[in-house]
Amino acid sequence: MPKNILLTGGAGFIGRWVAKKLLDEGHHLWILDDLSNGREQNLSEFRDHSGLKDFVRGSILDEKLLDRLFDEHRFDICYHLGASINVQDSIDDPRTTFNNDTIGTFYILEQCKKHKTKVVFMSTCMVYDRCAEETGIDEAHPTKPASPYAGAKIGAENMVLSYYHAYGLPTVVIRPFNTYGPFQKTGGEGGVVAIFLKNELEGKMLNIYGEGTQTRDLLYVEDCARFVVEAGFSNTVDGEIVNAGLGRDISVNDLALLIAGDASKIKHVEHIHPQSEIQKLLCNSAKAGELLGWKPNVSLEEGISRTKAWIAQGGLA
Repeated sequence: MPKNILLTGGAGFIGRWVAKKLLDEGHHLWILDDLSNGREQNLSEFRDHSGLKDFVRGSILDEKLLDRLFDEHRFDICYHLGASINVQDSIDDPRTTFNNDTIGTFYILEQCKKHKTKVVFMSTCMVYDRCAEETGIDEAHPTKPASPYAGAKIGAENMVLSYYHAYGLPTVVIRPFNTYGPFQKTGGEGGVVAIFLKNELEGKMLNIYGEGTQTRDLLYVEDCARFVVEAGFSNTVDGEIVNAGLGRDISVNDLALLIAGDASKIKHVEHIHPQSEIQKLLCNSAKAGELLGWKPNVSLEEGISRTKAWIAQGGLA
């Protein structure tokens, strides 16, 4: 039975893949995006898809717009991915990040409460304190808002869960780890994999902030999108926080070497905001396995290969 679904941030990198999966599964999809991070061309292949009912360029801070959308379409599920996502931007301009990520989420929650719409809230692994254990970071791991971005997300997470406890609204907080793959920006706002691959393909140096010993758990975007979508269709995760990651971490130094194949092509530069760096990120996704039956399918090497091929074929810059 097709569902009516609202996807905020659907023109973004992960949002684009979530949109594809929902459309492939035959649902009726409305996308809301202000294009501050997303790009309309990310959705160009879906333009004539019968399941894509509308692309609305607008803000989650526009309460009149939200009123109209929810009143007209009676959404069954809201995948809320729309957010300010750049850590450095949040340090330079915390107000914008707080408004988008915390206040905007509150406005979404109010609509979902009114219409009994399930909420899947996209949070981030950046809310966690560093990981010391080889078992990885599970959902009980301490949080540490080392940037206004992380602080705004933690605030929004708590509101999302409060609507489950106070009103019985089905909500879930998802914390994907560092996601990469085709359609990720390869410029300054892109992820480390996309930036490294673009520079390697263009014969440029790969610049590493700081010492490069910091590790990342890198999740391929199609695995991430499958996790996001499944969280919306399972009541086993209602009221829960759930991680998703590859379960393997790699240092930025080793990642650069894997991509460049030559240490002479790698350069270390001064870190812009070292206080917001998380030294070790390694995901424990056991809960996602137990509650959703989810596990990643794409290895790091395979994911890098797919992403490199996409960029080499002229993927969006």
